[in-house]
Amino acid sequence: MTGLWDIFVTAAFVDNMPLTLFLGLCTFLALSKRPEAAIGLGVAMTGVLGVTVPLNYLIYQGLLAPGAWAWMGLPELDLSYLALIAFIGVIAAAVQLLEMVLDRFFPKIHAAFGVFLPLLTVQCAILAGSLFMVERSYSFAESAAFGFGSGVGFAVAVAMLGAIRKRLSYAHLPEGLRGLGIAFILAGLMSLGFASFAQMAVAQ
Repeated sequence: MTGLWDIFVTAAFVDNMPLTLFLGLCTFLALSKRPEAAIGLGVAMTGVLGVTVPLNYLIYQGLLAPGAWAWMGLPELDLSYLALIAFIGVIAAAVQLLEMVLDRFFPKIHAAFGVFLPLLTVQCAILAGSLFMVERSYSFAESAAFGFGSGVGFAVAVAMLGAIRKRLSYAHLPEGLRGLGIAFILAGLMSLGFASFAQMAVAQ
């Protein structure tokens, strides 16, 4: 695999945000109690990452990167130190737009998110997507593939965890393992499973 498909698959499975890089675990664990909320979170993460990473690429390359203002006769101007603030602003705007859409058209999913939807603004996995894009020097198309792949990988992981937790809700677990206890164990086992994708990538 080469090119954009390679970046997409790597972002979704090899560099899976919650299970390989351990990013975004707060909402990953909190909203995986029910499959409906887990799928909603996965769709939201895919949308926000798929939009904000390429959008932040355009902002970084057009305004913030060293030499971006050369066309204005200012080739030495470097505003890259403002990248973190700019990225957070774009993410906050995207999350606000998502919240308005969910509140208007999908009120049940909006209610299921609760306080966690506004917290997507400071979700470390979403911010990490834009920071990785800069660090890895992706092009616009590569940024879009990486952002969308990261969102799909997060959606797959949280949907799987939500389905397993739903199934285990009918099991007679020891009291100490109920709730977050079994969720941490499941996330650890799933992380070991996703580690095999990294081994497959190395073998290629």
